[in-house]
Amino acid sequence: VIQGDVLKTDLPYFDICVANIPYQISSPLTFKLLFHQPAFRCAIIMFQREFAMRLVAQPGDNLYCRLSVNTQFYARVSHLLKVGKNNFRPPPKVDSSVVRIEPRKPRPEVNHKEWDGFIRICFIRKNKTLGSIFKQKNVLSLLEKNYKTLQALQGSQNVSLSGNDDMEIARLGDESMEMDDGMDDDMDMECDEAEGEGEVSEFKNKVISVLKEGKFEEQRASKLSQESFLTILSMFNKAGIHFS
Repeated sequence: VIQGDVLKTDLPYFDICVANIPYQISSPLTFKLLFHQPAFRCAIIMFQREFAMRLVAQPGDNLYCRLSVNTQFYARVSHLLKVGKNNFRPPPKVDSSVVRIEPRKPRPEVNHKEWDGFIRICFIRKNKTLGSIFKQKNVLSLLEKNYKTLQALQGSQNVSLSGNDDMEIARLGDESMEMDDGMDDDMDMECDEAEGEGEVSEFKNKVISVLKEGKFEEQRASKLSQESFLTILSMFNKAGIHFS
């Protein structure tokens, strides 16, 4: 028996997790479990129904969001049953759902900070085209800063551009993936497209050319599969454009 805050406690080895949790810790607990090593076999957890539906949402669904993509990237997630509020006494204000989570084995070989930084940008406004999102001034400014930093590091120190968690590189927003509750889709961001000539314009053309090459410029994050996101991220990385 371990007494304490599950979010602050180092969990021992376990094979199965079965839990009815406080709903306000749904997101951080889910990602704590997904990053737990060694990976467990499965977890059966009851969440608030809307959160559960975000976990299992598929491309094109109204609830498909960054939470859906990130969770399903690291685990197979399936909805088991709905638990109506009238099953409890006294009844709560929300319905619940029981979800099964099975970590993918082996874990995807992608830098999770790089992946999350990329997905975060794609879902700034999930129903806008990627071309429109990646033309925004703040997005281009962030990516160009990363690009120049990595170019300088590569030139002076011959530093590897992939899998390096120690680089001090800009990210869009300061929230961690572990705290993503899926509610930040279509967040309010500066949406003006970059203007002007010179280096900014050249870098903008470089970014958009990557999307055009893969025919993703007119695609929307709300419709894209994980395979598509992985393809776009790989193309950006090959062009020297990074997100973490």
